[in-house]
Amino acid sequence: MTMFTNSRRDFLKTVGWTAAAMALPGCIGASQRTADRGKRPNILFLFTDDQRFDTIGALGNKDIITPNMDRLVRNGTTFTKAYIMGGTSPAVCAPSRAMLMTGRTLFHVEKKGTWDYNISQKYVILPEALRKNGYTTFGTGKWHNGGQSYARGFSRGDKIMFGGMSDHYDVPIHDFNPAGKYPREKRYQLKGKHSSELYADAAIQFLQRYEDKNPFFMYVSFQAPHDPRDMPKEYLDMYNPEKIPLPKNFMPEHPFDNGEMKVRDEGLTPWPRTPGEIRKHIAAYYAMITHMDAQIGRVLESLRKIGQTENTIIVFAGDNGLAVGRHGLMGKQNVYEHSVHVPLIFSGPGIPQGQQRDAFCYLFDIYPTLCEMTGTAVPDTVEGKSLSPLLKDKKARLRDTMFFAYRDFQRSVRDHRYKLIEYMVKGKRTTQLFDLRSDPWEIKNLIDDPGYARYRNRLRKELLRWRKQLDDESNWLMTNNTK
Repeated sequence: MTMFTNSRRDFLKTVGWTAAAMALPGCIGASQRTADRGKRPNILFLFTDDQRFDTIGALGNKDIITPNMDRLVRNGTTFTKAYIMGGTSPAVCAPSRAMLMTGRTLFHVEKKGTWDYNISQKYVILPEALRKNGYTTFGTGKWHNGGQSYARGFSRGDKIMFGGMSDHYDVPIHDFNPAGKYPREKRYQLKGKHSSELYADAAIQFLQRYEDKNPFFMYVSFQAPHDPRDMPKEYLDMYNPEKIPLPKNFMPEHPFDNGEMKVRDEGLTPWPRTPGEIRKHIAAYYAMITHMDAQIGRVLESLRKIGQTENTIIVFAGDNGLAVGRHGLMGKQNVYEHSVHVPLIFSGPGIPQGQQRDAFCYLFDIYPTLCEMTGTAVPDTVEGKSLSPLLKDKKARLRDTMFFAYRDFQRSVRDHRYKLIEYMVKGKRTTQLFDLRSDPWEIKNLIDDPGYARYRNRLRKELLRWRKQLDDESNWLMTNNTK
């Protein structure tokens, strides 16, 4: 039995496909626009907050309604093994976004203290590179990387939220300042309108008023589905918590101390986790995504109405995943698949439609990819790899293994079958080994099975190789550990 009614499903499809009725007034028809912006495509970057890789209907989740994300899947190429490298802060989204914008790896993005990821001026950020190449760059929504970097990157902007999170109906925002001055006393609260609607409105208004001859880069950075999980009631009503299936790796508690058991995210529901509470959280999580999907539909419809859909590369991605009850956890402060595996879709001119790629990639690979697609020089500081070879060839590969880290006490490496996770918490070392082919939910720890010793040893060597390559200072990895 489905968890939502057919009438509710139809309603959401209507929201996705007839979004023009919800657009802001004053839309200029496509025939009135400047059609010739050269051969370079526009770019629409849709970035979400805490959206796990498996929360899109067209990618196999039959329990969620995402008609507009589904359209992007059908019209483009999905990277099914896209990841973040992890985080060096409990606010994983901050280093994730810094890596995305600089194209640099985790330990090569400078920070001050635990939370501050203001991007250094010595790194040319993605919109800055495009701006230097003649793009009009516009940003709206969440920005976790400092006011000065925002000014370097964007020539225009509206409704900017500096920070990690806020009440979705009481967002503290700034108007765009080309000088990059965003003092706290200049921000103001917009009460009563949901953050997803707020940023969609700003994006639509930009499109409706855009008459430049040069192409645009538009960065729409949603706060959803980050908690607090608030959304219009009609979206929450589409999901019946009692009918929500629990994930196979649901656990009342994590089996050991992973070093981050008391972070804010883990306090969202009491220990031990109960099936009923987790189902409620999943329902609200899905409802927020469905509501955001409707706002994405509005933006896509506005793009169509100005006649620029065929000339626009659309990138859809999430900044990190989220546990929501998996492994007894609620947050993203870990290196399990549910927290480092993210959605990534490219669609637009020259991009294969309705296809998937299973090659490993990181979010910071988006930077050089868009540079290549737009004829933009890739700065020397960029460490990512262009995904263009993967778009051209289904069998192409950029990496054989992937490295993940969380702060200074979790490290992991995986290949296309096995995954090793190492922990060092309060002087105690814990190791996990999973066969992701037979156990994609990461439930059965094989570390003590002598039949898997060679895989453990091979991955541990690979982990040390990554450590050296990335300038990772986790010296405890060098200590002997026979298990």
